[in-house]
Amino acid sequence: MTAPTPISFELFPPRTPEGVEKLPGVVCQLAEAKPSYFSVTYGAGGSTQEGTYSTLLTVVRECGIEAAPHLTCIGSTRENIAALLDQYRAAGVKRIVALRGDLPATAMNPAAPGEFHYANELVSFIRERHGSYFKIEVAAYPEMHPQAASAQADFDNFRRKAEAGADAAITQLFYNPDAYFDFMERCHKAGITIPVVPGIMPITGYANIVRFCAGCGSDLPRWLKLRLEDLQNDKPALVEFGVEVVTRLCETLLENGAPGLHFYTINQSEPTLRLCANLSLGAIPAAS
Repeated sequence: MTAPTPISFELFPPRTPEGVEKLPGVVCQLAEAKPSYFSVTYGAGGSTQEGTYSTLLTVVRECGIEAAPHLTCIGSTRENIAALLDQYRAAGVKRIVALRGDLPATAMNPAAPGEFHYANELVSFIRERHGSYFKIEVAAYPEMHPQAASAQADFDNFRRKAEAGADAAITQLFYNPDAYFDFMERCHKAGITIPVVPGIMPITGYANIVRFCAGCGSDLPRWLKLRLEDLQNDKPALVEFGVEVVTRLCETLLENGAPGLHFYTINQSEPTLRLCANLSLGAIPAAS
C-alpha cells in the first residue's frame, strides 16, 4: 500500500481582531485534511509574536496537529533565541522553521544585524543547544533569493544550511516546475540529500499573486500573468482557472518525485482544501 503524500500548511499571525476571531475556524477546517504540521510565520517586526503564537499553538494543539513556529535570526541575540527555543520546547514544540528573516528596508549592509547573520548559523545554534530534539526545516529558493549575489552564491547558502544540520527544506513559492527540478538536480550533484518540499501558493487574485511573486523573487510566467490579468474582474473564473493551474503544477511535481507539498494558505481554508481534494491528498474527499 502506497504511503500518503505528506502535506503541511502555513499560517500567519492575524493582524486584525477579525482575523484573530476567524483563525480558529480556519485551523480546524484545515486540520480535517490531516496535515503533518502547521507552520506559523514570524509576526511582522516581531510585534505579534508574544500573543499570537500562544493563540495559534493552543488552537493547533486542540486540533491535535503539530505546530512549527518560524524562528528568524535578524536582529536576534543568542540569549533571545535560546529563550525562545526553551519556551517552545516547554510547550511541546518539536519542529522549527529556521530562517534568516527579512532585512529592514533601511539596511544598507547585506549582513544581517544581530548576533546571527545567516540561517545556517541559527541551525548550528539550535543543534548546539538542543541536539536532535527539534526537527529543523529551512528555506530553499529554486529561483534564487532576491537578495542573493548570484545563483551559485544562493545555492552555496542552501548547502551550508543542510551541512549545519537541517532535516528538510521548504521552497519559496514558484509556478515553473522546471525551476524545482533543476534545483533538485543541483542538490543531487552536490550530495545534498535532505527532502526539499515544494511551497505551493493557491491563486485567488491577480494583484496579490503579482505582489507575492515580485516580493520574493519568484517568476510568474508571462502566459499565466496575462491570463490572470484578463480574468481579474471575474473573480469566480479567475479562481477556477487558478485551481486548474496549481493542480497541474502539483500533479507534475508529485509525479516527478516531490516528497510532499507545503501550502501557503494565507489563513484561508477553501483554496488549499480544493487543491487537496483535486489531488486526493489528506483526508478531504473530492468534491462530487
